[in-house]
Amino acid sequence: MNSTLKSVGERGSLVFNQNVKLTQLARSGRLEEAVKIFDGMTNRNTVTYNSMISAYAKNGRIAEARRLFDRMPFRNLVSWNTMIAGYSHNECVQEASELFERMPKRDVFSWTLMISCYVRNGELEKARCLFDRMPGEKSSVCYNAMISGYAKNRRFEDAIRLLNEMPYRDLVSWNSVLAGYTQNELMGLALRFFDDMPERDVVSWNLMVDGFVRIGDMGTALEYFRRIPCPNVVSWVTMLNGYCRSGRIIEARRIFDQMPERNVVSRNAMIAGYVQSLQIEEASRLFLEMPERNSVTWTTMINGFVRVGRLNDARALLDRMPFKNVAAQTAMINGYVQGNRMDDAHQLFEQISTRDAVCWNTMISAYAQCGRMDEALLLFNKMPKKDVVSWNTMIAGYAQEGRMDEAVGIFEQISKRNTVSWNSIISGFTQNGFYTEALQYFVLMRKEGRKPDWSSFACGLSACANLAALQVGKQFHQLLLKSGHVHDTFAGNALIAMYARCGRISRASQVFDEMGSLDLVSWNSLIAGYALNGYGTEAISLFQEMETNGVRPDEITFVSVLSACNHAGMIDEGLDLFNTISRAYLLKPVAEHYACVVDLLGRAGRLEEAFKLVQGMPIEATAGIWGALLGACRIYKNPELGNFAAEKLFELEPYKTSNYVLLSNIHAEAGKWDEVERVRVLMKERGVQKQRGCSWIEIKNKVCAFSSDDSTQPRTVEVCTVLETLNAQMRNTGLMAGSCQIECG
Repeated sequence: MNSTLKSVGERGSLVFNQNVKLTQLARSGRLEEAVKIFDGMTNRNTVTYNSMISAYAKNGRIAEARRLFDRMPFRNLVSWNTMIAGYSHNECVQEASELFERMPKRDVFSWTLMISCYVRNGELEKARCLFDRMPGEKSSVCYNAMISGYAKNRRFEDAIRLLNEMPYRDLVSWNSVLAGYTQNELMGLALRFFDDMPERDVVSWNLMVDGFVRIGDMGTALEYFRRIPCPNVVSWVTMLNGYCRSGRIIEARRIFDQMPERNVVSRNAMIAGYVQSLQIEEASRLFLEMPERNSVTWTTMINGFVRVGRLNDARALLDRMPFKNVAAQTAMINGYVQGNRMDDAHQLFEQISTRDAVCWNTMISAYAQCGRMDEALLLFNKMPKKDVVSWNTMIAGYAQEGRMDEAVGIFEQISKRNTVSWNSIISGFTQNGFYTEALQYFVLMRKEGRKPDWSSFACGLSACANLAALQVGKQFHQLLLKSGHVHDTFAGNALIAMYARCGRISRASQVFDEMGSLDLVSWNSLIAGYALNGYGTEAISLFQEMETNGVRPDEITFVSVLSACNHAGMIDEGLDLFNTISRAYLLKPVAEHYACVVDLLGRAGRLEEAFKLVQGMPIEATAGIWGALLGACRIYKNPELGNFAAEKLFELEPYKTSNYVLLSNIHAEAGKWDEVERVRVLMKERGVQKQRGCSWIEIKNKVCAFSSDDSTQPRTVEVCTVLETLNAQMRNTGLMAGSCQIECG
């Protein structure tokens, strides 16, 4: 009997010790070691299963956690709560909700878990419904979860109403509302609420300090810090972080040196500050002095070496790391990606046993950014749990490659789109010239109830600018005014470009004058607007004003100013500006600058001078430069030079129809019909296809697009008949050159 009891006791002790080890490994992220222990256990109890379920869930392997839960021979209330907590941790709200409804029995913790899960996911109505359904007396933890949810989502009236309804209010309740104000950077309201609080603890004071740090008011943050009766480590670290984030590394170090006690968190904050300011040697010195280090320490230091391009030092540190966590490995992968060492990045990625979403997304994004979309798709399809970042990365990658069909296919598969998803597809359409589609998706975005941000408006306005859709652009302007984004610099710049491209240069100038802050793009946008609309004098005047305001011009500025001189026929002014680019501004002229000057000289009939400029350029002539010269040859009837320029263009753009048509027209106007025929034969030999014509028009504030080969448009036959009639009348009146005709394709 005694030996039997002893054996049972030993087995129980062994299971207990194994459960403790299992829990420790799970907490430190060493999941594979935990799995080995679990698989090797001959005796498992409910605690064993619960520990393993928690370990899987905390490491993002929620499907394996659920499989283990379903295999359990016996489940207690803790098992159900652990599984719901796992779903909540992995943002699987629907699965958590379904499991909650199936629970045979619930305790206060079960209800609180589910309410918190809804709150974290922003589903406050469902959280409140569950809160009201909760039987018996509600705990203060439940109240605080709801109050915190309301406050974080800026529903302060609901938060305070619930606070007043609480039978027993504690400091956590008051701090939950205060945290909502400070985290949303509403420091005026936070101050009033803080002053009205019946009592305060160090958490209350820390929230106020953190709030002022968030808005960059380090002076007031320091004032409140000094008023804390008994500051704790969090108080000191909050100030330390504030100075580091604002780049005030000397004050940060002073705070660090004054700390009465320093833990690993404070040292990590100081190292992060040095890394942010790229003082890697100081960071490394502090790293070596640390009595203890955690995974954050190692990861921060590895990331520091990555940021300054010391990849070998970063890898050496990663190899020395006692236990390699996924964050450190992902930082190293990111370094390899930045250094264009994709093979090394892929090799390290394959070595990681437990990858989180950030790790997967880093690798997918790397392939997408370097145009290797097939490899990105392969990883994307293997990814066990895709988040919205994964989907958005794929959309942006396909859009960058001009593969909009695939981008739309990915977009349509997203079950829960965010604003970035919509912006990615809209900007993709805009970047690839599908302007009407960009506007259509903007409309769909609003219909789905998603609020556009400055990027959405900028893309929409860019589409309006390229379509010259003034009325739709005005609607965007009104939406901007209502949304409050009109003061955003990006949106303001897009407005300037839209009005300018639509020929409303005075309106563009008004938007420019009303903008609160101007950047280089703002000045360039208006200068380009003046250039586009033929206001050369105004463009040069604005260019001079820009310099007076201390804004240094860039290459784009000079393209716009030279273009303005070109359109206005200001030859001498344009040539003077061109000569100052390298002499006065130490900028190297680029192909676009030479193209402007060639066009400027060509329009003035100075073809020989333009040709000499092209021959003497220190850079390779582009299609834009030869195109400008060819256009000038058309104006001033120079078929010999036109032939030379065209041949260069055919080498650079062998399938661009307009180049062949322009050369054909030059020869036709000179009466050289054999040369016209030669160009036509050349087009056939090279397989140059006639490009379809496309146009658009605004009808009742809607953009309608038409293409010459679209037979589905209503009244197509009637339109073609009218065009053919006009064509015949033009021939009869002698208005057409021998080779020119209007065609209805």
